[in-house]
Amino acid sequence: MSTLLIRRLIQTIPVLIGISIITFLLIYYLPADPARMYAGPSATAEAVARIRHELGLDRPVWEQYISYMERVVHGDLGFSYRKQVPVTELILSRIPYTLALILAGVFVELLIGIPIGILAAVKRGRVPDRLGMIIALIGVSIPSFWLGLLLLYWLGFVIPIFPLGGAGGLDHLILPALAVGLGGAAWYARMMRSSTLDILSTDYVRTARAKGQRESQVILRHIMPNALNPIITMAGLDIPWFIGGVVLVETVFNWPGLGRLAYEAIETVDVPLILGTVIVTSLFVVASGILIDIVQGMVDPRIRHAR
Repeated sequence: MSTLLIRRLIQTIPVLIGISIITFLLIYYLPADPARMYAGPSATAEAVARIRHELGLDRPVWEQYISYMERVVHGDLGFSYRKQVPVTELILSRIPYTLALILAGVFVELLIGIPIGILAAVKRGRVPDRLGMIIALIGVSIPSFWLGLLLLYWLGFVIPIFPLGGAGGLDHLILPALAVGLGGAAWYARMMRSSTLDILSTDYVRTARAKGQRESQVILRHIMPNALNPIITMAGLDIPWFIGGVVLVETVFNWPGLGRLAYEAIETVDVPLILGTVIVTSLFVVASGILIDIVQGMVDPRIRHAR
C-alpha cells in the first residue's frame, strides 16, 4: 500500500503542472484586462499601464508563469487584486465550509441511496423496487438549485425550521446538504441496485443462503462489501464536483464555499485568485483519487494485493 501511495503521489506532479500551465495560458489570453478591472472603468490609460507594470502583467507569459510557480512552491499563491487579501488566506478561510458541505452532502447521498438501492435489488420487480426507482428518477431530474429554493421556501420560510441561508451552526448546513445530496442519492440508488443484482447471482451468495444464513447476514457479510466498490469510486468522484459544481447551490444558500469564491474570482478577473482556487481544487481532486485507492484496498483486499 505504501508503494502504491508513493507512486500515485509522484504521478500527481506532472498532472498539477499541466493543469497550472493550461489555466495560466487560458487566463493570459482572456479578452478581459485584469489591470483595467483592478484600476476601474474611469482610470486613465497611463494609470492602467502603470498598474499592469506593477502587477508584472506586461512581462512575457513564460516569465510570469515561472515567477508564479516559484512563489507557489514556497506556499505563496499571490495577492488578490480585488479583495486586497493574500489568496492563501482567502482560500484557507473557505476550505472548512467546503469540506463541511462535501462531507454532509456525501453523507446524505450514502444514507439515502445505499439502502434504497439494496432494497430495490433484493425486492426486484416488486413494489419497493418500482417505488425506489421512481424516487431515484425524480431525484436525478430535479436541478439542485431549484430543489434548494424549494427547501428554503418550505422549510425556511413557510415552516421556519431551518435558517434562510448563511453559514453558522449545524442547522445552517442541513438544507444545503440536502439540496446537493438528494440528486446524488438517486444516482447511488440506481448504481447500488445494479451492483447488488450482479452480486445476488454469484455462487457464494447462493451458498450462504443454502447454509441457512439470515437474509440480513447475507446482505451485510457477502453482498454489501462486494457491491460497495463502484460506490466508493463514485463517492470519490463526487468530491471535485462538490468543490466546483455547487456554485448555484452555494449562491442560493449564501454558503461561503470554495466554488463560490472561484466564481467571484472569475467574475472580477482576479487572476491570482483564479489560479489559486484552480490549484487548490486540483489538489483536492488528486487527493480524492488517492483516497479512493486506499479505501478500495481496505474494503476489498483483492484490489490491494493485485496492485
